Amino acid sequence: MQEFWFYIELGLDHVLDFSAYDHILFLAALALPFTFREWKKVVILATVFTVAHCLSLALSVYETVTVAVNWIEFLIPVTIFLTALFNLFYVKRGTKVGKAGVHLWATAFFGLIHGFGFSNYFKMLMAEEENKGLPLLGFATGIELSQVLIILLILALAYVLQSIVKVKQAVFIVIFSIIVMIMTIPMMVSTFPL
Repeated sequence: MQEFWFYIELGLDHVLDFSAYDHILFLAALALPFTFREWKKVVILATVFTVAHCLSLALSVYETVTVAVNWIEFLIPVTIFLTALFNLFYVKRGTKVGKAGVHLWATAFFGLIHGFGFSNYFKMLMAEEENKGLPLLGFATGIELSQVLIILLILALAYVLQSIVKVKQAVFIVIFSIIVMIMTIPMMVSTFPL
């Protein structure tokens, strides 16, 4: 049981590591278009992301799929940028993100990419493990718990700014999506595979 808790903590640390804030930026971009009343929709998206993230880890740990790390490191900030960019298109069109099936599939695909970004390190951790299923489950649990925490914080911020400060939802989405995009550009430039 102690091993299971170790992997839960590893999952929590993986997402809540402020020095590697790519995961937090992705979750912020994912949650921005939603209101607190729609928390279930964004938690479902986060769960889809977690499942896809852990699927790519499992594919790597069991050596089913191997990917070029330099491209994955570049694609991670690209997924964040695209998620924030999607938000701007949805605001412009006046549609709700939660109703678009493409958002669900994009989130799953982006989860695969993010998982492969962590797969080499996770694979090294798992090298000594005979049973790889329990650690994967623990790690997924840690990821999911931390993602729900971040999403709830972002939804709370949205609620405060939109309901109390009276910032219009479209303005909130645009401003914070642009901030996420600006923060992501240096990550894309520094990881661009030459």
